[in-house]
Amino acid sequence: MVRAGLTTERLVRAGAELADEVGFAQVTVSALARRFDVKVASLYSHLRNSQDLKTRIALLALAELADRAAEALAGRSGKDALGAFADVYRDYALAHPGRYTAARYPLDPETAAASAGPRHAQLTRAILRGYDLPEPDQTHAVRLLGSVFHGYVSLETAGGFAHSAPDSQESWTRIVDALDSLLRNWPTR
Repeated sequence: MVRAGLTTERLVRAGAELADEVGFAQVTVSALARRFDVKVASLYSHLRNSQDLKTRIALLALAELADRAAEALAGRSGKDALGAFADVYRDYALAHPGRYTAARYPLDPETAAASAGPRHAQLTRAILRGYDLPEPDQTHAVRLLGSVFHGYVSLETAGGFAHSAPDSQESWTRIVDALDSLLRNWPTR
């Protein structure tokens, strides 16, 4: 018998909260069962296994990020759009470290194609239209932005900038300024 109140959506949201509290790597069906004080078997009518749970958390995180990015970009262009987009990723990672990690969880090609992942690429390319970059430079720029944002956020969330001046927010602002300058003056071959 399924315990009243348990739904797949509720379990996935609880799994995402658990990921933010203890780390995405620690999220399992067993840990989720402990959270609800139920037997693991009661969750199997909603989730196949821990990989299924992690995939669903990844899909949730990708959707949340894409929704926030789309909202932040509405009506913006150029450096303003770039800064808003960058801030969405940084703010999300700082507020939801487990979900941010989940957003990078490897998905099979079919699941990835049906996820919010392609929206992230479309949103990034929408920003780059303001910089008038042709292909393949646009693809290089998408990869550059993703690498810089993820690298900075990963170092910051690991405490990498906590012990030195200037403040990490000041560095973040300067980095976005530098990226804007680079995109406006993209090197040609």
